[in-house]
Amino acid sequence: MPEGALEHFLRSSHFSGGNAAYVEDLYDLYLHDPATVSPEWRSFFDSLPRVDGNISPDVSHATVVKHFELLGRRQARPIPAPGSGGINNEHERKQVKVVQLISSYRFRGHQQAKLDPLGLMVRDQVPDLQLAFHGLNEADLDTTFQAGPLYLGKPEATLREIVDALEATYCGNIGAEFMHITSFEEKQWLAQRFESVRCQPSYEGDARVDVLRRLTAAEGLEKHLDSKYPGTKRFGLEGGESLIPMLDCLVWRAGEYGAKEVVMGMAHRGRLNVLVNILGKNPTELFSEFEGKRLVNTSGDVKYHQGFSSNVMTPGGEVHMSLGFNPSHLEIACPVVIGSGRARQDRRDDPVGNTVVPILMHGDAAFAGQGVVMETFQMSQTRAYRTGGSVHIVINNQVGFTTNRQDDARSTEYCTDIAKMVQAPILHVNGDNPDAVMFAAMLAMDYRHEFGKDIVLDLVCYRRRGHNETDEPSATQPLMYERIKKHPTTRTLYAEKLVKEGVIDQQSADDMAAAYRAQLDRGEFVVHNLVREPDTSLFVDWAPYLGHGWRTEAQTGLPLTELKEIGAQLAHVPDGIQVQRQVSKIYDDRRKMAGGAMPLNWGMAELLAYGSLLKAGYPVRLTGQDVGRGTFSHRHAVVHNQKDGSAYLPLAHIAAEQPSFEIYDSFLSEEAVLAFEYGYSTTAPKGLVIWEAQFGDFANGAQVVIDQFITSGEHKWGRLSGLTMLLPHGFEGQGPEHSSARLERFLQLCAEHNIQVAIPTTPAQIFHILRRQAIRPMRRPLVIMSPKWILRHKLATSSLDELADGRFETVLDEHQVEPAKAVRLLLCSGKVYYHLLEARQEREIDDIAIVRIEQLYPFPDRELKAVLAKYSHLRDVRWCQEEPMNQGAWYSSQHHMRNVLRKTHPGLVLDYVGRKASAAPAAGYMSVHLEEQQAFIDAALASTAE
Repeated sequence: MPEGALEHFLRSSHFSGGNAAYVEDLYDLYLHDPATVSPEWRSFFDSLPRVDGNISPDVSHATVVKHFELLGRRQARPIPAPGSGGINNEHERKQVKVVQLISSYRFRGHQQAKLDPLGLMVRDQVPDLQLAFHGLNEADLDTTFQAGPLYLGKPEATLREIVDALEATYCGNIGAEFMHITSFEEKQWLAQRFESVRCQPSYEGDARVDVLRRLTAAEGLEKHLDSKYPGTKRFGLEGGESLIPMLDCLVWRAGEYGAKEVVMGMAHRGRLNVLVNILGKNPTELFSEFEGKRLVNTSGDVKYHQGFSSNVMTPGGEVHMSLGFNPSHLEIACPVVIGSGRARQDRRDDPVGNTVVPILMHGDAAFAGQGVVMETFQMSQTRAYRTGGSVHIVINNQVGFTTNRQDDARSTEYCTDIAKMVQAPILHVNGDNPDAVMFAAMLAMDYRHEFGKDIVLDLVCYRRRGHNETDEPSATQPLMYERIKKHPTTRTLYAEKLVKEGVIDQQSADDMAAAYRAQLDRGEFVVHNLVREPDTSLFVDWAPYLGHGWRTEAQTGLPLTELKEIGAQLAHVPDGIQVQRQVSKIYDDRRKMAGGAMPLNWGMAELLAYGSLLKAGYPVRLTGQDVGRGTFSHRHAVVHNQKDGSAYLPLAHIAAEQPSFEIYDSFLSEEAVLAFEYGYSTTAPKGLVIWEAQFGDFANGAQVVIDQFITSGEHKWGRLSGLTMLLPHGFEGQGPEHSSARLERFLQLCAEHNIQVAIPTTPAQIFHILRRQAIRPMRRPLVIMSPKWILRHKLATSSLDELADGRFETVLDEHQVEPAKAVRLLLCSGKVYYHLLEARQEREIDDIAIVRIEQLYPFPDRELKAVLAKYSHLRDVRWCQEEPMNQGAWYSSQHHMRNVLRKTHPGLVLDYVGRKASAAPAAGYMSVHLEEQQAFIDAALASTAE
C-alpha cells in the first residue's frame, strides 16, 4: 500500500485521532508475532510499505508512527509485553466494535435525538445504534475499552460510560449532522466541541436569566399585538420564540470576533419580533403601521416585509445590523442579502469576511422546496460570491402553510438536507430547550469564524397559530393543534426550569414580563444594547445619490489623447503571455483602433467605457455565465496564457491607484446571481455593477428578482439601485430561446421612472450609456438590450471622435436622407435598423427616413419631437420591429410615439410593420425566420407611390 494510500485509510477509517495509540499497540504485537492479531489486522499490516520485498520492523513501525503523529494522536499507553495478556483477541475484536459504535452515533445519533417540542415526530429505530448490531451486549457494559476518538477526557472508559456519553451528546435535544463533511479537520473540530461538553454546556446564571429576558420579550410582543390588534395578520413567532435569544447570541458572538456589520435576511414568520426585539425598531412605529398610517413617501409594503437597520453594542464594539426587505417570495431575499454582505466586505477591503457576517432565516417548507436555496448554497464558496460563510437559521414549524411535513412537503428526511451539498454542518435543535439553542448558536458562529463556511441551525419548533392569525389550523392539522393547545410556551417551560434550579425566583420572572409590557405601553425601545447615537462610519453613504432626476446630465466624452492612452493600455499584453491565435488577432485590431487606424467595434468601445471609468475612480463589477470572453466572443477582457492557463486582465492595469475591476464567470444560475448583484448594487452606489445574461431570454429564470426588486424596490421600500443588466437580444434565426430578451416584459413593468430600458445600436452609444450610468448621480436600474449579430457588423462601428465629443443619444436621427425629401418615416429600435438600412441602400430608396429610438423608457418625448419636426413632407409614419406584434416595444410604446406624432404631424397615423402576433418568441426554422424578415422589410420599404 503506497504511503499516501495509508494516510487516506487512516484518516477515513474509525482509527484516526485518539485511536492511534490503540492501533500502534496492535502493530507492535504484530511485529513480534503476526498470529497474535486478528486476520483483518494482519491483512492490513501485511500491506504496509516494504523494503527490498521484506517488511522491515524499524522502517515499517516508523512509517506508522509518523502517520499517527501527523494525525495528532494522544500519548500512547505503555505497551504490554508480547504474550502478557494485555490485549487478547476477543477484547481486540470488541474494541473494534466499540469504535464502530462510536462512529455510528456520530453518523446517525441525530435520528434518535429528541427534537420535536410537541413529541409528534415519529422516528424509526436506528439499528446500528443498538449494542447487538455491533456484536456487543449488556454483559460488556462494565468492560473497560479504549475511548478512542471519543472526547471523554480520559483514555479508557467502561462501555456504559461510553454509551451514556454518546446518548447525551448525539441523542439529546441537539441532533448534529456533520459526518458528511469530507474535511478531517472540520469533523475533528466539531466532534470535540460536541463531545467535550456532551452538547450540554453549563452557563453562568446571569447569562441564563438574560436568555429568559429575551424569551420574555419574544412572547410579550406577540401577546401585546394579539390583544391590541386581534385577528390582524402579523405572522407571529409564537412557538418559535427561541429565535430571539438565538439571534441575540449570534450577533453578540460575531461582535466578539470583530465583526462590524451583520446583514440579515428572512421571510415574514417572526419578522416583526426581530424588528422590535433584535434591531430595536420603536414599537410605536410598528403600532402606527398596524393602524395603517403612512410613514414614508413610497407606495409602501406590508409591515412584515419591511427592512430596518440599527447599531448595537457588543463585547467587540459597535455593530451595524441590517435586515433586508423581503417580498412574499420567501427565499429570494437570501442571495440579495448575501450580495449586500459581499459589497460591504469589499468596501472594507475584507476578502476573508471577518468584518461582515450574513445571517439568513428560512422557513422549513421554503428551505426544502425553493430552488434558489440550492443556488445560494452553490455560490457560497465561489470567487465571485463568497462571503466567508453564512449562518442559516431554519424556523422549522414542521408544517408548510397547510402542507403536512410527513407526507407532502418534501422527499428528504430533513428540510435541511440540501445543505449537505456544500458539506455544511447541520445542527437540529429543540426550540423548547433554550440552553441547547444557545450552545448551537455559539458553536455556529465559532465554526464560521474558524472555517469560513456556511452552517445551518435547524430550530425545530411549532406554529402556535395558523399560517397567519386569521387561519384556523385545526382544519388541516387537527392532531398537531390539539397538542399545541395543551403545550406550555417556551418561556413558561424555561422559567419553570430556572426557578426549579434556583437561578431565579418566580416573582422575578413575573416582574420581568410585567416590565416588558410596560415598556411597550410607553412606546419605548426594548433592545437593551441599542446604540442611540450610532457610528455613521459604519453606514453606506447614499447622500450624493439622492434627489436627482432623469434629466440630470453627465459629461461622458473624454479628450482624444486620453482615449488613445486608455485604448493602448487595454490592448497591451505583457511579454511572456502567450495569447491564443484568434484572441491575438482581436488584440492586434484593438491596438489599431486605439491609434485611430481602424473604426471602433462594440467590444473595444465597451472596454474603453470600463477603462475610462476605472481611471476616473469608479469601480466596475461584471458577472455572468461567460462574461470574461463574452458569449459571442466579443469582449475577451481576460487573456488566458496558453502556456500555463494563468489569466491576465488589462483592465486591472489602467492606472496605479485605480479602484477594483472585478469580472467573474458565474456558475450556471440566473435567479440567485441576479439577486446577488442587485443586493450588491443597493450597497455599492459608486461605479458600475453589471450582470450579463448568456442569452437575454435567460433573464426569465430570474423574473422574481426583476419583478419584486429591480423594477419595484425603490417604489415599495425606497431602495435605490444602479444595477445594469446586459441582455443579448436580436432575431437571427436561432430559435425561440435564443432570440428575445423579452423587451415587452420590461416595458410593461415601467412606470414612475423606475428603470431605464435602452437598445443602443452603435459602439459609441454603448460607451456613453455605460459611462452615464456610473457618472450621473441618479441611481436607477438600467436594462440594455445588447446585441449579438451587430457586434461585428461592418456598419456598426464608431470613431474615436464620437466617443470623445459625443454623448448617449436617446434618439438617433437619419443622416443619409434629406428631411425635406422624406415622405415616409420608419421608427425602429435595435438590430432591425441595419436590415432596413441595407435594404434601402440596395434598393436605392431616397425618400424613406429611418429614425432609431435608442431609449424606450423613460420615453424621449422631447428628443423625438425635435427630430420629427424636421420632416415636413411626411405622408406616413410606421413603427417597424422584428419581434412579433404582441411582443417587443409596440404595445407598450405606441401611445408615446402617437402622442409625439400628434404634436408634430396631427393628420398622420402611426402604423405597425413587423411579424404577426406569436405565442413563441421566434421561429425555430431558419427558412421561416428569413421569410418573415423579408416580408416585413418589403412592407416597410414598399414604394411610397403605392
